[in-house]
Amino acid sequence: MSGRFEYWIGNRYVRSRSSNSFVSLISAISMLGIAIAVAVLIVVMSVVNGFERELQDRLLTMTAHASIEAADGRLEDAEALTLIATNNARVSATAPYVDGQALLVSEMNISGAELRGIDPVLENEVSGISHVMQVGSLEVLEPGAFKIVLGVELADAMKVEVGDKVTVTLAEGRVTPAGIMPRTKRFTVGGIYRVGMHEFDHRLAFINIADAQKLYWMGDSISGVRLAVSDIYAAPAIVREVALENGKRVLVSDWTRRHINFFRSIQITKSILFVILLMIIGVAAFNIVSTLVMVVKDKQTDIAILRTIGTRPLSILKIFVTQGSIVGIIGTLAGVFFGVLLALNLELIIGFFESTFGIKFLAADVYFISDLPSEVRYADVAVIAVIALVLAFISTIYPAWIAAKTAPAEALRYD
Repeated sequence: MSGRFEYWIGNRYVRSRSSNSFVSLISAISMLGIAIAVAVLIVVMSVVNGFERELQDRLLTMTAHASIEAADGRLEDAEALTLIATNNARVSATAPYVDGQALLVSEMNISGAELRGIDPVLENEVSGISHVMQVGSLEVLEPGAFKIVLGVELADAMKVEVGDKVTVTLAEGRVTPAGIMPRTKRFTVGGIYRVGMHEFDHRLAFINIADAQKLYWMGDSISGVRLAVSDIYAAPAIVREVALENGKRVLVSDWTRRHINFFRSIQITKSILFVILLMIIGVAAFNIVSTLVMVVKDKQTDIAILRTIGTRPLSILKIFVTQGSIVGIIGTLAGVFFGVLLALNLELIIGFFESTFGIKFLAADVYFISDLPSEVRYADVAVIAVIALVLAFISTIYPAWIAAKTAPAEALRYD
């Protein structure tokens, strides 16, 4: 019964429409402050989580889970290495590749690019390039057809479309009676892909692996083998296991090592943003202190009367803790609701503003991702809500303790 009595009075104080409207205004501001701080933190964490997810997905689309390549750039006995990899239970697919640098020349422009020779069928098993094709398909990369697939930004920069001709020029020359001449070969644009990352869309082009071997004079050699593994987080251990079983001097790499700086920067940014925005929640929560202090001053007579009729100091403390907690709970729940709602629809909202006002929030040539992704992780939402509630509860203790220490005779002296 005592608990219901204290909750009832605390709830009445929150909903009170007394003559002191300033106190009610401060209570509403405290709720609003907590709600905004919680919502902002949820949205920011969701955006950072979205960047992490998109970065991982797009990197894994263009780069395999792991790769093994020759130390000198020429892997001679690729069949043996491929057999060892496919016999590993944790390796799901393998694909050979040839890497090289080239200068692409069209009628309108010139651009440097990384040229990668692939087997279209095997490549589809270790990466998701076929899923990001905007025009054409990887199947056009047939041996001897000398077709090339470009990124959308590279195609725009060179002002070419599917069917246009592109001249591939290599730095390695060939000796002729007229001197050393650069090696060149005409390719036909067979497809255009878009990943949404400037690093790939503007720099990477694909040709058939047999054409790449002819172009770079590699014979039957390749640059390396790309692996798809069953557990992407175990990729470092799996690729080392395959390389050790091969027994030859090779270089191993995996998706975590190749782009580790990206993920480290995201984790550091996420931690810093969480701490900074948590301080905003702290400031909003500690507004409850000023609110309750003013309420305690405003309710001195009520406290004195309650004490006079036998209410214990602990009950007085519970009344004001209840009032402050209600303010914190309402503010937190409102913040969680609007924060999750905004985070779930953030991409649509950003797209609306970009199309309406003709602006671009993320420039592709500045940021690695040109879209603004958002991923709500409810574990993060729960942590944010719990921290906000704990801070709100802590903020109620001091004013409630002051109220519990109120002496009835002093409070009623001038009444």
